[in-house]
Amino acid sequence: MRVTRTFVDLPLQAGVSVQLPDDAAAHLGRVLRLQPGDTCVLFNGDGNDYTARLAEIGKKAGTAVVESAQVRTNESPLRITLIQGIARGDKMDWILQKATELGVAQIVPVHSQRGEVKLDGERARKRHEHWRQVVISACEQSGRATVPTVAPPCDLVSMPIDAPVCLLLEPTAGADLRTLKLQNAAVAIAIAIGPEGGWSERDLSQLEAAGFSGLRLGPRILRTETAGIAAIAALQAHFGDF
Repeated sequence: MRVTRTFVDLPLQAGVSVQLPDDAAAHLGRVLRLQPGDTCVLFNGDGNDYTARLAEIGKKAGTAVVESAQVRTNESPLRITLIQGIARGDKMDWILQKATELGVAQIVPVHSQRGEVKLDGERARKRHEHWRQVVISACEQSGRATVPTVAPPCDLVSMPIDAPVCLLLEPTAGADLRTLKLQNAAVAIAIAIGPEGGWSERDLSQLEAAGFSGLRLGPRILRTETAGIAAIAALQAHFGDF
């Protein structure tokens, strides 16, 4: 039977009673129609699932008693950071959702010269929070108990990257996955995917200055919403847990 998991941004441990956040209570009470005494599974991103029993539940409020913790062991040994040129609308949501399902550890949305979406100020803050909710929902569905980090939108020169292997997807690159060598399986890789219009020469120069080298993924040009997902799946198959 499929287990419905609910994210709560709270400290959790066995034996503790917690006041459920409004959105979690609404999901459990109004959507799932659970009643007091029913069990549910909560997680907060610390790598564990927590079995809990509902003490009270209404349409917008509820409390639960945590009964036990179970360590989730489904995180990939390959720590992948997806650097994604910001795509329009639902495309970006789809990319974040599928990247999370495929096991990425971090997502860095970046502005690029040819990108059609420019975010700053309050609009950037709201979009960042929306993206984080997309990732949390993907964790709920896919069984992940560790929530990938979603960085705020940034420029290529200021992106937070800490990986010994940095790759940029480029159709004309000479290297491919057959020639890529890693020192060990538990390595961190950053993969940069351009926006709808692709990387400009300025973007490529900035990425190369940051230590990125080109990687070709087959003989065809992929759309931005396809490229990152295909690259992550291929990296997981070669070096991760597929």
